[in-house]
This record gives sequence, structure tokens and C-alpha cells, in this order.
Amino acid sequence: MSLGLLGLHLLGFVLPALAMAVLMPLAGRWVMGANAKPMRHRMWVHALSGVCVLLLGLWLHGQDGKMSTYMVLVLVAATVEWLMQRAWITR
Repeated sequence: MSLGLLGLHLLGFVLPALAMAVLMPLAGRWVMGANAKPMRHRMWVHALSGVCVLLLGLWLHGQDGKMSTYMVLVLVAATVEWLMQRAWITR
């Protein structure tokens, strides 16, 4: 496998986490309103947590692309956004 193909495989592996990292802060702003944390910071946190979830799913299942891993990815992304929005505090 060439270095270019390896890069494409790795990009395909982390692409769901990166897509969630872009979409969740936008959805959080739309649903919850303005936030004190900058958008770039929230995207980095989502990307890191998403890649960790995908790696954990790969380790547990032994293969990539299981629906249970993607379900956990969505739940973790929503929970992380809820925590960064401090949604438990009434406004």
C-alpha cells in the first residue's frame, strides 16, 4: 500500500468524526444560542472525542464501520456539545 492510499484510508476512517466536529457546534449554536467558547475550540474538542470513539470502536469490534460505533459517536458528540454549552444551567 502506498503512502497516498494509506492517507486516503485514514481520512476515510476519521471522516465521520470530522463531519460531526463541524456540524455539532453549528447545531449547538442553532439550538442553544450563543456560547462563550469559540467555535474553533468546540470543533477541536469534537474532533478529538470523535476520533477517540472511532478508535475505541475499532478496538472493541475488530473492524471499522459498525453502526454501534456510529451511534456512540453521535451520542458522545451530543453530550460533549451539551457540556460545552453548559445546558444544565438555567438561563
